[in-house]
Amino acid sequence: MDLTLTEDQAVIQRTAREFLADRVGEDAWKEITALGWQTLPFEDFGFLEACLLIEEMGRARVVTPYLSTVACGFALRDSPLLNEILLGAVCAYAPFSGALVPWAAEADRLLVTTPSGVVVADPSEVTCTPVSVVGPAPTCRVEYGELSGEPVAAVEAHGTAATCAEMVGGAQAVLDMTVEYAKTREQFGKPIGTFQAVQHHCANMAIDVLGARFIAYEAIWALSQGREAAVEVSVAKSWVSEAYERVCALAHQVHGAIGFTAEHELHHYTRHAMSTTLSFGDPDTHTERLATLLGI
Repeated sequence: MDLTLTEDQAVIQRTAREFLADRVGEDAWKEITALGWQTLPFEDFGFLEACLLIEEMGRARVVTPYLSTVACGFALRDSPLLNEILLGAVCAYAPFSGALVPWAAEADRLLVTTPSGVVVADPSEVTCTPVSVVGPAPTCRVEYGELSGEPVAAVEAHGTAATCAEMVGGAQAVLDMTVEYAKTREQFGKPIGTFQAVQHHCANMAIDVLGARFIAYEAIWALSQGREAAVEVSVAKSWVSEAYERVCALAHQVHGAIGFTAEHELHHYTRHAMSTTLSFGDPDTHTERLATLLGI
């Protein structure tokens, strides 16, 4: 596995970072679809390139249904319904009846799990009840009975790996803002970044971010190559979730009280870490799944 970006991938990442930098905390879905980002993983490039975009969205706190739509898109790649996504339709995934599903109310199509597998449902076939959650995305409790929609491939693997990419972007943003704060915040007449304890915190954060990126993109790369990647995906979700939470916790240690205020960005990332940790299975779920896969 070579994680060095190609020239095209570097351009995609750089362009996304520049575009999203002016839209921090916004819903940029209409602009993104106007640029054709929803077609990128299915027509010109692939899943890895889509995850580069998702990572930058996590970094910039841009809230869109792009991740859920792309994950559903890979489940629909052999279906004519993929054309709806290419034209800008929103898709969401409900792993079971009663699940909390981001973007369910906005979805043009829902992919839901039934006893016979994952099927496509029209929003009119399910009940969506808005709920208040920690995460930034609008979320509903989705309930449904028996459905007889078109069966499609599983969503979980691509959704889980893409969520890891989003968490890596968020963790990188937290590291960047913490290092910058340590350089400028003064205590006892000198920047707090000169204190060894603060340096240790920043170093540990950097190790977690780098490790999270490698582990996440190993799973993403395997999926992009069409490989069986159940082990890599569960390793990534289990480890990256906890790494992101550790990065946020250390960032709060460095920032002190200012990091908890409504005016500061840090608490948004902390809430994001809490919600993405639970998305597509929490670390305990994936650790247990990994143990089963490895036969231990």
